[in-house]
Amino acid sequence: MISSKTRYTVNSKLLTIILVLICSNVFACDICGCYMGITPYYNRNSISLLYRYRSFNGYEGQSHSLFPNGSNFFIPARSQDAPITGHNGNPQDYEVYRSLEVRGKYFINSRLEINAILPYVSNSENYNGYTSTIGGLGDINVYAGYHIFQKLENNFKQQLIAGIGVKFPTGNNNLKNSEGIRYSSLTQAGTGSTDGFIYLNYLVGLGKFGASLNTSYKANGKNSRDESIANSTTSFLNIFYKQAIGKDVQVMPSLQFFYEYSGGEKYQGVKTGEHVMNNLMGGIGADIFYKNVSLNVGVQKNIWGAETDHPMSAGKAYVGLSYNF
Repeated sequence: MISSKTRYTVNSKLLTIILVLICSNVFACDICGCYMGITPYYNRNSISLLYRYRSFNGYEGQSHSLFPNGSNFFIPARSQDAPITGHNGNPQDYEVYRSLEVRGKYFINSRLEINAILPYVSNSENYNGYTSTIGGLGDINVYAGYHIFQKLENNFKQQLIAGIGVKFPTGNNNLKNSEGIRYSSLTQAGTGSTDGFIYLNYLVGLGKFGASLNTSYKANGKNSRDESIANSTTSFLNIFYKQAIGKDVQVMPSLQFFYEYSGGEKYQGVKTGEHVMNNLMGGIGADIFYKNVSLNVGVQKNIWGAETDHPMSAGKAYVGLSYNF
């Protein structure tokens, strides 16, 4: 059996990237399913902070800008408290979803890990000249990953991890404006439903190059209003390169591709045809490791999207900081 010290030395050479987009709580309704991400699986516990941003800005006449005017990346857009009555394709309309997450990982043994995610969300939508921004605790995720095999000792490295998890309805799903009108379900802090998901993550590395493919399937439950989201699938491909700088620093640039599909919203178990998601995004990222600390940044823009009733996804961006122990 490989010792913890040896495992750390071997795996510090593994071409991997820290958590990128674990579960897609990027907006409360979970339309885009659950992406479990790529992790530095060298059997060490970790705690992380990750900030994620995503915008939908593809109304008719718009250029699909990732950062629409007035949306703000870190600071939520100021709310003009008015009823949300739907969009009409106004060039100024947008939807922005933000999430600041505390994440923890703990290894029960060398093969079994337990993970938890506690998100705080802040969502904004601008329709017909009115902006609404709401925030609060989101839905907590707990999941376990099992390392089916892990071969890291040679120049050629690979590993396969399978996992299963649950999303709990801890976020508020009944936020209202000052006039007592409930905000749209998309911008609510939580979904109000208990959901389950499974995933597979396969990573392969050869020398300084590597790739990771993660695919997941999410089964969504219903909330107390009989609302739900159709079951969804997501896949994430990451191609990366490792470059050491001195003794303690490693920089890993990457190309990223993300595909998501969902049949959209359901009411009383029947699909409404609204908010169907079927799109592909691509972008770049960089992960910087210094001893036990890592900094992670990335951005993805929409490459392709099937025509649906929902505005086109403009893209997403993230920045994270992790400590491994």
